[in-house]
Amino acid sequence: MRVFVTGASGWIGSAVVPELIGAGHQVIGLARSDASAAALTAAGAEVLRGTIDDLDVLRNAAAASDGVIHLAFKHDIAFSGGFQDAADADRRAVETFGEALAGSDRPLVIASGILGLAPGRVATEQDGRLDHAAENLGEAPRARLRTAQATLALASRGVRSSVLRLPPTVHGEGDNGFMAALVGIARDKGVSGYVGDGSNRWPAAHRLDAAHLFRLALEKAPAESVLHGTAEDGVPIRAVAEVIGRHLDLPVVSIPEEEAGAHFGWLGGFIGLDAPASSALTRELLGWRPTQPGLIDDLDKGHYFRTPSA
Repeated sequence: MRVFVTGASGWIGSAVVPELIGAGHQVIGLARSDASAAALTAAGAEVLRGTIDDLDVLRNAAAASDGVIHLAFKHDIAFSGGFQDAADADRRAVETFGEALAGSDRPLVIASGILGLAPGRVATEQDGRLDHAAENLGEAPRARLRTAQATLALASRGVRSSVLRLPPTVHGEGDNGFMAALVGIARDKGVSGYVGDGSNRWPAAHRLDAAHLFRLALEKAPAESVLHGTAEDGVPIRAVAEVIGRHLDLPVVSIPEEEAGAHFGWLGGFIGLDAPASSALTRELLGWRPTQPGLIDDLDKGHYFRTPSA
């Protein structure tokens, strides 16, 4: 297949591209910078210059492709007060892909998130309707949830659309996300913290396992599929803090919930959530079998704790 990939040089995309090429697909990657273009060329992909705001570029690329994997999201503005703007741009891109692919039965796979779907219990692929969304889910995350639902609705217009929900930590060497942030906070504060008793759980997946699932979704997910990319249903955050404390030789301490914002900064609103999620239905549907190290084993490999000069 000729596959158009947005976010192709990002954390997930840079694993998805070689996964696709290794399976015999041709990849056209969207690149907004010279560095991204060079990375895609080195990976063996064709480069298309532009951003997700360039709707004509997106429309033409999707129309000329056999399928689309949409990974791009404006994380840079989303976590600096502009989540709504990022969600709006995401929605416009999905609508554009829908127009280009309508009536073709070609696949559109988009990335979405799991946090907040079913706090305190194990979320499944059947969760996530807006009328049952978590009460504490803000308007901006709800906007992204609406985009996911709009993607699924494209099935009625002849698009083989699917939504792949990712866990909050998609880990691996080179990760600059939540786990790297927790390591940085521990270094800065001199303690490795968790909220309350630390029993709250986060699902997790290795980026290579996630990349494999994106390929399976592209190749064979039925229209209107909701998929969960969780290799582990839930890892206790205290276990994460303990590994970080051991590697940095720091005390492991409980942070009171009311002090989470001051201690963890932007992560304070997330770190105490109990958000386990199952991928049982996804595994049954697509035959996905994660093979990479789990989160605790990956942390124990030590790459999260190397200093820039190491």
